[in-house]
Amino acid sequence: VLIEDGFITEISDEDKEIENCINLQGNLLLPGFTDIHNHGAVGFDVNAASTDELVEIAKFLASQGVTSWLPTLVPDSDANYQRAIDSINGLIEIQEDMPVAQALGVHYEGVFANEKMCGALRSEYFKSFKNGDEVSKLPRLKSGVHFTTLAPEIENGIELIKELRRQNWIVSIGHTKAETDILDAAFESGAEHLTHFFNAMTGLHHRNLGVVGWALMKDDVTFDIIADGVHVHPEILEFAVRNKSVDQVSLISDSISPTGLGDGDYDVWNEKISVVEGKTNNEKGSIAGSVITMLDAVKLMLEIGFTEVQVAKMSALNPAKLLGTQKTNGSIKLGKRADLVVIDSDGKIVNGFIGGKVV
Repeated sequence: VLIEDGFITEISDEDKEIENCINLQGNLLLPGFTDIHNHGAVGFDVNAASTDELVEIAKFLASQGVTSWLPTLVPDSDANYQRAIDSINGLIEIQEDMPVAQALGVHYEGVFANEKMCGALRSEYFKSFKNGDEVSKLPRLKSGVHFTTLAPEIENGIELIKELRRQNWIVSIGHTKAETDILDAAFESGAEHLTHFFNAMTGLHHRNLGVVGWALMKDDVTFDIIADGVHVHPEILEFAVRNKSVDQVSLISDSISPTGLGDGDYDVWNEKISVVEGKTNNEKGSIAGSVITMLDAVKLMLEIGFTEVQVAKMSALNPAKLLGTQKTNGSIKLGKRADLVVIDSDGKIVNGFIGGKVV
């Protein structure tokens, strides 16, 4: 693979005399991972982080094979939303020449969610769509993707989806217990993806299709899933992906700020979250995000039995397609950014490249 000026310019089996050559020694070369759902890591939370702290998160992600990501916000006050957006703007302005995971935009999770399916989200900050101007009041980035997860069954939820799509937001369904007719209307209005499949949504039952059953039955619906073996059992992971198809599933971490710090008690979103043997719990006993990386998700999917090509689709190409960045990201092809990761037979990172720069 020949890299020039940050892009892949040649792919060949021939040996060539190249001045700066890195021999991968038979290790696995994959497209860099894209994490579309990440709340933070190494002690820094996206909602509270400064630009410098976001850089630290992005450095850590790069060390774990992530080459692009969506900083993800949980429901918060308008003032904190604005402060967080200012920090992300700052990151986007300086990141291009840095060997850090590149922020592609922002993911607002659960601004418009169902209070009965809030999970670890703080329902006191949920918004309704009553006046019609609530979307326009959300702070926006100067550039980049705007992505949100919502429950379509909230008041005026379908009109909300239409307004979000009119303003070029990517709309994902989550934290929801919507019935099939509402889900169908949401899909027709432009919500074609589901967030952290199985979690914070109604499940499949033999007398009720639920959100899960609807998504598995609806051909053009895609979903992302937390492949940590905790949020979803490995056998259910395999069942869902094989029944949906690897072309329609994206892996996410849904990581929170203690990621990379090990077990312990942490203050996250103004409550105590305990991490024990890699599993999170808040004070209500609910799972509160994960402490895995995309590398952990990739390793689990390989262990389950998915091929390297299939896992590359779920960790890189499919997220890029969802975000609309597949022309430059997501696979190892001529003309695409040299966002790459090299993994050895034990699943450890050997090398990483972001825009052709060695991580």
